[in-house]
Amino acid sequence: MKNLIAQFMKFGVVGVIAFFIDYGLLAFCTEILHINYLVSATIGFTVSVVFNYLASMRYVFTHKEDMSRRREFIIFVILSIIGLIINNACMWAGVELLGWHYLIVKIGATAIVMVWNFVTRKIFLDAGN
Repeated sequence: MKNLIAQFMKFGVVGVIAFFIDYGLLAFCTEILHINYLVSATIGFTVSVVFNYLASMRYVFTHKEDMSRRREFIIFVILSIIGLIINNACMWAGVELLGWHYLIVKIGATAIVMVWNFVTRKIFLDAGN
């Protein structure tokens, strides 16, 4: 249990940095470049996923020796695409159905996707300790 808590804390640190990348690009693209918030959300999410892959697989999760890096990356991308769908569905529902500001909705969407990311990466990508 102690190892799981430590791993989740590392995941949290990586996640906070990824969130600032994601959130910053979302706001920048929407407010400065005047790109639709869902397109901006996709851009920010995608850039943060690249950072998240590099940092998570180096500092948070243990590489499975019987899994090639290529397969690991493909699984990571597939899980991330599902996370992007969850993220954008939350963004759309919060903004279009509830009428909330997109930057507020993004915080909740991030929390939901964070749980998805940790659980699925732990199951599919982590060799465990």
